[in-house]
Amino acid sequence: MELTRRSFFKATGLALAGSMAYELSAQSQAFAMEANEEWKLVNTEEYTNICCYCSGGCGSVVSVRDGEIISVEGDPDHVINEGGLCPKGAAMFQLIKVVDPATGEVIKNPNRHYSPLVRRPGASDWEEISWEDAIDGIARHVKDTRDKYFIEKDENGVTVNRLEAIGHLGGSQQNSEEEYLILKFMRGLGVVAVDNQARV
Repeated sequence: MELTRRSFFKATGLALAGSMAYELSAQSQAFAMEANEEWKLVNTEEYTNICCYCSGGCGSVVSVRDGEIISVEGDPDHVINEGGLCPKGAAMFQLIKVVDPATGEVIKNPNRHYSPLVRRPGASDWEEISWEDAIDGIARHVKDTRDKYFIEKDENGVTVNRLEAIGHLGGSQQNSEEEYLILKFMRGLGVVAVDNQARV
């Protein structure tokens, strides 16, 4: 058989294609996961949730093991984000847990507060109070402010029933129905300065 340039390239191409097909069809330990590493989501329960940052309403999947959040990821079945999350949404896990820079372990976020804080007049430090005390204090301040600054009639004697000393700024964590009820409540107080910040 005479070896020409064309037959040499044909034989080389066939040999390469055959060896690649053999390698791809055979099992390979190089691509397998290490057997001694445990998958981080083993024995977890998954719950669907909505991202808490903007009004986009992106879906997320929260994996929980023994009452502890293990992972927060985008929901691939959600109609809005189809599994993707923006940088803020991808960092939702850090609301609860962070990585300790010294050890590299996942720990509870030491900066997260689980109860209300108040700084009394003249004080320089924040004081931890109960939720009941916080609600009572807010209600008392709203009532006192409304009683003091409520305007029933303007300078021309026209009934206006407004309160200019309180403003309301809504957030993206409220849905439309909650915002509707909040708006009705604010209008019932006479508040005219109402806005909503629902952007990233």
